[in-house]
Amino acid sequence: MASTLLTNTLTSQQKTQLNKLEKRLRRHVGQAIAQYNMIEDGDKIMVCLSGGKDSYALLSILLILKESAPIHFDIVAVNLDQKQPGFPEDVLPNYLASLNVDYKIIEEDTYAIVKEKIPEGKTTCSLCSRLRRAVLYRVAKELNATKIALGHHRDDMIETMMLNMFYGGKLKAMPAKLVSDNGEHVVIRPLAFCKESELIQYAELKQFPIIPCNLCGSQPNLQRQNIKQMLNDWHDKFPGRIESMFTAMQNVVPSHLCDNNLFDFKTITVDSGVINGGDVAFDPSDDLAVTPSTAPSYHQDNAQQLDIVEIK
Repeated sequence: MASTLLTNTLTSQQKTQLNKLEKRLRRHVGQAIAQYNMIEDGDKIMVCLSGGKDSYALLSILLILKESAPIHFDIVAVNLDQKQPGFPEDVLPNYLASLNVDYKIIEEDTYAIVKEKIPEGKTTCSLCSRLRRAVLYRVAKELNATKIALGHHRDDMIETMMLNMFYGGKLKAMPAKLVSDNGEHVVIRPLAFCKESELIQYAELKQFPIIPCNLCGSQPNLQRQNIKQMLNDWHDKFPGRIESMFTAMQNVVPSHLCDNNLFDFKTITVDSGVINGGDVAFDPSDDLAVTPSTAPSYHQDNAQQLDIVEIK
C-alpha cells in the first residue's frame, strides 16, 4: 500500500528511473546472495533497521525478492531504540506497519551508558556499535533468526579495507558473510555489490523516512570520512578505479603477498616451479585497463546461479 501511494507521487520519468534502479539493485543483491549462499530455504532473516538509507533499501529489496524467490524465507525487521534525545519513536513503527511486514522495536538505553563511559567531545561510535551489536545478537536468538542481515554496501567494504591498511596494518575488510562475534549467528551483507550512490538515489525516489544518525551529537569518524573523500576523488578523476578495487578484493593472490599464514613461502625451492605467474609484480597494463564499460561485473560467471533464487 505504501509503495502504491509513493508511485502515485512520482512523475513518469521518476517512475522509469526507479524501476531501472530497483532492477539493478535486485540484480546486485541476487548475485551476492547466490555467490555467498546467504539465504537458504526455510531461513528467518532478521533485517537490522537503523532508519538510514542503506537499511531501508536492504529491507525493500529483500521484500521484493521474497515475493519472487522459488525458496521460502521469512523476514522480520528489527530496530533498536537506544533512547537518544530527539529520536522520533513513531517513524519506524508507522513505516513498517504500512509495509505489512513483521517487525520488532527494541528499547534499550544504551545512550546513557555511552554518555557515562565516553568523555564529552570524543567519538562515541565504537562503544555504541558494540552495545548495539550485543543487543541485536540477543534479539536474534530470541526470535530464532537464522541469519542477521546488515545494510553495509560495497563502498563501506572498500572504505574499511583502506582504513585497515592505513591505520591498522592489515589487509582486512568487511566480509559479505561471517559468523557473529559470539559464535551463535550467521551475519550477511546482501548489499555487498551495491554502490552507495545508487542507494542514495534509491532512497530519494522511494522517499524513505530517513532518521539522522547525528542525534547523539557525537563527532563523525574523521578517518573514515577522509577515506570516503579520497575514494570519491579517485572515482571522479579515474572512472572505474573503485570497481577495480572491489574486484581485487575477490581476486586475492596469497603467493604474491607476504603473509606466511596464507602461503608457505619457506618451502619454496627451484623445484616448486613457477607459481601464479612468477616474478610479475604488475600485470601488463593493457590487461588491467578498467573503464566503466569494461569494469568487471562482480563475477558475471555466477549470474546463472541467480536462477536458483530468481533474483534478477
